Amino acid sequence: MRLKFEIQPQPDDVTCGPTCLDALYSYYGDEIPLEQVAREIPQLEGGGTLAVLLGTHALKRGYEATLYTYDLRVFDPTWFSPKAPHLAEKLRAQAAAKENPKLLLATDAYLEFLSLGGRIRMRDLNGALIRHYLDRRTPILTGLSATYLYRMPREYGPKSDHDDVRGEPAGHFVVLCGYDQKSREVLLADPLWPNPLAADHYYMQGVDRVLSAIMLGIVTYDANLLIVRPRDTPR
Repeated sequence: MRLKFEIQPQPDDVTCGPTCLDALYSYYGDEIPLEQVAREIPQLEGGGTLAVLLGTHALKRGYEATLYTYDLRVFDPTWFSPKAPHLAEKLRAQAAAKENPKLLLATDAYLEFLSLGGRIRMRDLNGALIRHYLDRRTPILTGLSATYLYRMPREYGPKSDHDDVRGEPAGHFVVLCGYDQKSREVLLADPLWPNPLAADHYYMQGVDRVLSAIMLGIVTYDANLLIVRPRDTPR
C-alpha cells in the first residue's frame, strides 16, 4: 500500500520538520509556501524543532493533531493511565521540580499544544499502529534518530560534520507513507537531499529498523509520531 505523497527537498540542514509538515498540508490540498511554514515554526537553539511545535502549527491552521510520544525524558508512563490526573497538571508539576532548559521549553510547547485541542497518547509502537493510519490514507510524520536510521557517524560542530568520536546523535523528521506487509517494510518520504539511503526522496526500510530509529529518537527529544488530519476526519 502506497499513498500518493510528495515531498520537497529541505532547504537546509535544520528544516526537515517544516518540510515534512508542508508536505502533509499539500497532501490534504492545502498549498502553502514551504518558506512560510519554515518561517512560522519556532526553531530550537542550534537549529531544528520539536514535533509538538509542528503539531501546534497544524492546530492553528484548523487541523486536528494527535501526538504519540515515547519520550520518557518528558512523560512518565503512569500519566497515561485512565485514572491519572490531567496531563497538563503533571507537566506543570514536573517543570516546577526540574531545571533542564530544553525540558522547560518542551513543556511550554506541550502545554500550548494541549490548550489548542491537541491530543497526546502513549501506546505500544508496532506495525499495527502504523498500518492503522496508513490504511486510512493518513500519512505519519515521525521524529526519529537519523544516526540510527542512516547508520551514519554521529555529528559534531556547527556544520554537523561526521565525527564518530566527538559527535553526538542527530535527530530527523520523515513521513511514513506506505508499507508492504509481506516484506515487513515501511515506505519513507524523506526531505534530506542527497540521501544516503536512496537516489530520491522515497525508499523502503524494514519496519524493525524504522521503529528502532523512532524509539532511539529519545536522545534528541524526538521519539514520536505526529498525526495531522483535517477536522472531522473519521478515526
